[in-house]
Amino acid sequence: MNIVISGSGLYTPPYSISNDELVATFNQYVDNYNIEHQDAIHAGTLTALEHSSSEFISKASGIHSRYVIDKEGILDPAWMRPRLQERSDDEPSILCEIGVAAALQALQNAGRKAADIDLVIVACSNMQRAYPAIAIEIQQQLGCSGYGYDMNVACSAATFGIGAAADAIRAGNARCALVINPEITSGHLDFRDRDCHFIFGDVATATVVEAEAGSNAAQAFRILGTQFRTQFSNNIRNNFGFLNNASPETRDSRDKLFKQNGRKVFKELLPMVTTAISEHLQKESMQAADFKRFWLHQANLTMILFAAKKLLGREPSSDEVPIILDRYANTSSAGSVIAFHLHSSDFKTGDRGLLCSFGAGYSVGSILLEKC
Repeated sequence: MNIVISGSGLYTPPYSISNDELVATFNQYVDNYNIEHQDAIHAGTLTALEHSSSEFISKASGIHSRYVIDKEGILDPAWMRPRLQERSDDEPSILCEIGVAAALQALQNAGRKAADIDLVIVACSNMQRAYPAIAIEIQQQLGCSGYGYDMNVACSAATFGIGAAADAIRAGNARCALVINPEITSGHLDFRDRDCHFIFGDVATATVVEAEAGSNAAQAFRILGTQFRTQFSNNIRNNFGFLNNASPETRDSRDKLFKQNGRKVFKELLPMVTTAISEHLQKESMQAADFKRFWLHQANLTMILFAAKKLLGREPSSDEVPIILDRYANTSSAGSVIAFHLHSSDFKTGDRGLLCSFGAGYSVGSILLEKC
C-alpha cells in the first residue's frame, strides 16, 4: 500500500523578536546581575557575566529572528521567559490551540475534513501536561473519530510521528491521520544563558497522512521509505518532569530547562545523521543526486550545510537546501516540516525530496518522498 503526505499546515505566532531586541534584554540582565553581585565578583567567588551580540548569534547559528507566543515577558530583563496564563480545564490548552490552527490548514490543503481523520498524533519536544493527551484534546476540538496519542522524540518527533501514522494505516488501524507538531520551545529555554538564549522559536506544523488510493490532494507526496534511529546521549537534555516535585530542593535548578554541549553534539550527532541517511538511500537503491531538495532539521546553519555537503559531495545550493531558521530559529520537531511546507509547491510529478530530522536522544528520522 502506498502512503502519502497529502497536505501540510503551518501556524506562525503573531510576535517576532529580532536578535537586536533579544540582545538588548540579555545585556541589560547581565549589567543588572554584575552590579548586584559586584562584591562577590571582585572577591572572585562569582564570575562576571558577559554581554551577547547580534553578530555573535548570527555567526554561531545563522538565526536573525524568531517567532514567539509571548514577546513581552521574554523581553522583560526581570522575567526573561514567556508569560502564559494557565487556562482552566474547560478551555483549550495552548498546545491544542496552535495545533488546531496548523491542522485546519493541513486539512484544507489535503482536501480533507476533520471527520475524515481517525488518528491524531501530537509529536513534539515538550508536552504542556502529562495527561489527558494533547492529541485527544485536539481530536475532540476538531471532531475527529478514532484515536489519538502524544509522542516525544524531541527534535525528531515529527518524522517519527509521520512514520508511526504511515505504519498504522498500512496495518489497518487507521485510514487517514493528522500528525501535529506544536512547539512552544520558548518555554523550555533559559534566556539568561548566553550560549543558548537565542536558539529557539515557537510554531506549530501539521501533516495529513493517508493511503494514496484514497487521496484527492493536488499536492500529495508519496512516502518511498522511512528510517529511524536512536542512540542515548546526555549532550542535549531537559530534566523537567513530574518527579521534580519529589525533590523540591532542585525543582528549579538549571537542568530543568534545555541545555546542551554544542561541541559534542556537532562532533557526535552529525556523523550519525549523514551515515543514517546514506544507509537509508543505499537500502532504497538511491543516491543523494536523485533528490531535488533536502528539507533538513533547522537547528543550526553550519550543521545543515555540513550535512548537505557531506551527502552531496559538494556545496549545496539554496534551492536544494532551503533555510527557514534565519527567521523562525530552531523550532525543534517542526523545523523540517516548515521547510517542506514552504518549499515544495514547485515540485513536479516524479520529483523527489528528503525530509530529515535529528536531535536529542540522539535521534535521526528520514523520510524519502516523491511528488505524485
